[in-house]
Amino acid sequence: MIPETAVILAADLGTKMGGKPVGLVKVAGREILYRTITLLRKNGIKQFLLITNERYAPLYREFIERHDFPAEVLINSEPEKGNGHSLFLAGDHVSGRFILVMGNHVYSEAFVERTVKGEGLIADRRPRWIEIEKATKVKVKDGRVEHLGKELKEWDAVDTGFLILDERIFEAIKDLERERNGDYNLSEVVERVKVPVTFADGLGWADVDTPRDVERIRRMLVKTAVKGTGDGFISRHLNRKISTEISALLVERVTPNVMTAVTFALGIASALLTLVSPPLAGVLYQLSSVLDGVDGEIARAQLRTSRLGGYTDSILDRYVDGSFLALLAYVALNEPVWYLIAILALLGSIMVSYSTERFKAAYGGDAYNHIPVLRKLPGKRDERVFLTMLFLFCPSGASIKALFAILTLLTNLRVVLTLYLVAKKVSQPKTI
Repeated sequence: MIPETAVILAADLGTKMGGKPVGLVKVAGREILYRTITLLRKNGIKQFLLITNERYAPLYREFIERHDFPAEVLINSEPEKGNGHSLFLAGDHVSGRFILVMGNHVYSEAFVERTVKGEGLIADRRPRWIEIEKATKVKVKDGRVEHLGKELKEWDAVDTGFLILDERIFEAIKDLERERNGDYNLSEVVERVKVPVTFADGLGWADVDTPRDVERIRRMLVKTAVKGTGDGFISRHLNRKISTEISALLVERVTPNVMTAVTFALGIASALLTLVSPPLAGVLYQLSSVLDGVDGEIARAQLRTSRLGGYTDSILDRYVDGSFLALLAYVALNEPVWYLIAILALLGSIMVSYSTERFKAAYGGDAYNHIPVLRKLPGKRDERVFLTMLFLFCPSGASIKALFAILTLLTNLRVVLTLYLVAKKVSQPKTI
């Protein structure tokens, strides 16, 4: 069962961040605390206890009130002591199982979704976004923490700063309170109790200690914001490699809506360019296809995704594709039979998207998740745009006719196969 309460330790004075509360530092357009609470709420956490120092308490309270978060602020009047003492202060305010996170850690959506179902210390055997030499290492024995520390020579994983504990942890803390007069670290508590270890390998997470960390974590949030399903071959191997670099540069500067408008404008401009220079039109069309991923990447990195945004983006893409193919046919074709083929290519291009979007409306799920083989079928938008660009490098009547013929076959065959695969899937009992 997923706990309903989360404790966030944020009593650090933030000396390495210029005296600013780390939890209120923005990364990819959102405060760290906003990210933590929002992602945990999305996964079922209902109440939050934030432990901070007297200096930052008013700032955190104002932030929590502004966003109407269900959180209580508790003051640690001795923040210079180890963070184990901050957890001790939470003892009278939580019961049962609870989540414990560090206030200076940033987690991706996929990380939180996976780890809230775990137990004990969440550890990563394949950390991708941290500096290993500065990380807290974990030595595991029989599924539990044996040793924990930054200086371990032999270790099995890295501590992610995310734990699922229960109220029994406070018994061990009471002993350390007496022995150390309140000055001890959480790692000592975890090692003493030998808490269980759950592995969450290779997912997006990192800690913010210095301003230099912000840029690295911004890139992490963008790289882990890739949609994951529905991308065609060109997006996976080319477009995303470029778009994520662009998104990392822009994520602090623009909103997803701005990028949607820019991409749409470039797409329409590419369609109009077919009247002047088909090769240049093809290049601009491909550029708009690359940028088409940026608005979604920024939206997911900024935690600004919305159904309206995805809905609008899909509609605008259809306008761009329809305009491009229609104007290209107008410029390059003369025979009625080729106008018919061009119409079938345009219709097929629209129906590729419609066939999967209609699945979502009819069955309440993503077609690519329910029917993974759809991801391997050629003919998705990124592939069609790239193919169009290639055929327009050396435009001639024959090459443009060949392009429309290929698009007609490719798109309409894909739609027919999609219908077949959906019919096969829904005919199986209890599959959707």
